[in-house]
Amino acid sequence: MHEDEAFKKSFDPRLARRILRYTFPYWKVVLVALVALIVTTLTANVFPLILKYAIDHALVPTQVTELAERYRVLLLASALFIGVRIVDFAARYTQTYALAWLGQHVLFDLRSDIFQKIQRLHLGFFDRTPVGRLLTRITSDVDAINNFITGGLVGFLADFFMLVGIMGFMLYLNWKMALITFAVMPLLLWVTTRIRIGMRDAYRLMRLKLARVNAALQENLSGVETTQLFAQEDRQERRFDAVNRELRDAWILVIWWFSMFYPIVSFLGEATVAAVVWFGGGAVIQGAITFGLLVAFLDYVRNFFQPIQDMSDKFNIFQAAMASAERIFNLLDTPEEVTDKPDALPVERFRGEIRFENVWFAYKAPGEEVAEDEWVLRDVSFHIRPGEKVALVGATGAGKTSTVSLIARFYDVQKGRVMIDGHDVRDYRQRDLRRAIGIVLQDPFLFSGTIEFNLRLGDERIPMERLVEVCKFVGAHDFIEKLPQGYQTVLTERGGGLSTGQKQLIALARAVLHNPDILLILDEATASVDTETERQIQRAMARVMEGRTSIIIAHRLSTIQGVDRILVFRKGRIVEEGSHAELLAAGGYYARLYELQYAEAG
Repeated sequence: MHEDEAFKKSFDPRLARRILRYTFPYWKVVLVALVALIVTTLTANVFPLILKYAIDHALVPTQVTELAERYRVLLLASALFIGVRIVDFAARYTQTYALAWLGQHVLFDLRSDIFQKIQRLHLGFFDRTPVGRLLTRITSDVDAINNFITGGLVGFLADFFMLVGIMGFMLYLNWKMALITFAVMPLLLWVTTRIRIGMRDAYRLMRLKLARVNAALQENLSGVETTQLFAQEDRQERRFDAVNRELRDAWILVIWWFSMFYPIVSFLGEATVAAVVWFGGGAVIQGAITFGLLVAFLDYVRNFFQPIQDMSDKFNIFQAAMASAERIFNLLDTPEEVTDKPDALPVERFRGEIRFENVWFAYKAPGEEVAEDEWVLRDVSFHIRPGEKVALVGATGAGKTSTVSLIARFYDVQKGRVMIDGHDVRDYRQRDLRRAIGIVLQDPFLFSGTIEFNLRLGDERIPMERLVEVCKFVGAHDFIEKLPQGYQTVLTERGGGLSTGQKQLIALARAVLHNPDILLILDEATASVDTETERQIQRAMARVMEGRTSIIIAHRLSTIQGVDRILVFRKGRIVEEGSHAELLAAGGYYARLYELQYAEAG
């Protein structure tokens, strides 16, 4: 759903029911909150009756009463007031705590469901979806659902019960004055509806302007280096001032509607009080009603307008919650395009035989039509024997990385089959398949945390001796030991503070540590490092590849001369195949690429 369409969302019973399903496991807490809600409604409406009793029997008694009796009535009224207030305090505390507890548990469950869903979605989904949008789903959108449960829906019920209770007590005390009070309701509802529409439109406009300001901030913070490089500070400031000014004006419009709403409701309330004072005061003078009844009724009149105001305010909460729920459930309902079969095969250990059979692949969702120029791989077939070291070369966009992604089954092919050890990769359980494949990327990702954590990835079963042994094996141990806390050195986001080569060595050690004797795939691991670091990584790769099926993607053709075989990709097809010497002797596309790189190096 587009952001603009989402904010037009009004209360949707279907979405509300789906949200409320998250409260079902906690029905006992919901029941406690509802009971507390009913108690607070009753206690709030009992106070004016106690006041009426004190006035009519002690302060302005309708009959001649002894002074001691009047003091006894006051004492009883005060005791009742304190007793009811204690009950009200306990009920309000229970209601507030129960709702907050419920809201936090629903938030926990919702965030867990969203996170689990995101973890299960295949990489194609993230190719099409900005990360910032997903962060919004799991933070602010979930918070809007919490507001709906704890403040919106339950608050609306509380206001509704309070309003019904007040109307019932008013009718009980004096139906004529009650009808005078109710007469203002059509006008009040009309005014509230008109102002509510204006508030809704202003609120929607403000949220859209806020989204634009956030987008501008994110873009400028990410591109601040480019801004300073081209001396564009003044222009970027003017652009930001423009969107910031629009947000300011939108907020002023929201404030204008809020400023209009409360005075109007307050004026109508005071006008009703004036009418009741005129009519009820005359009744007191005539002796038709008591002074205590009039005072209690006026208290009810003043309380009568508060839930109406609050119920109108709940509209914005409902609207924001429905928009957020629409987005959240759209995410939760996103089909998982890469799924396990019911009878998927477990993986104990791979021999490492890989076969592509007439593979056609495009970055499209299942069922989507693929145009001719959208195919990334076109009828690709090859066979890699167990333990063989194979390099994939070709220009950017030729299909090399896509080939690696298909072996790990990050995507599914549109046509053909990708086979490992005689079985289609779609026949294996994804978790087992990927545990048996080590991948080292050109820009390896390291989490915030210690180096030991990044190597283990939470697997405490790996002994420290094994971890150090693997780091020594790939050549990472020496530089790790020189860090301030060694393996306990805490890394910042994405491994800040380490060089690209050091991060790649850690990623290489991590891959070997978790897949010591299975299948290893290296993806452009030496594309962004200096020559000395490249030699160090090459030595580590040579050790790691011994006895393992290895696929190497490298831009520098000089680094792959020792592999068993080279597959040359061009525009999604394999155009050549052979050893380095054989391909140079053939004088084809690979030879031209090699000569071009040799000339550039020279």
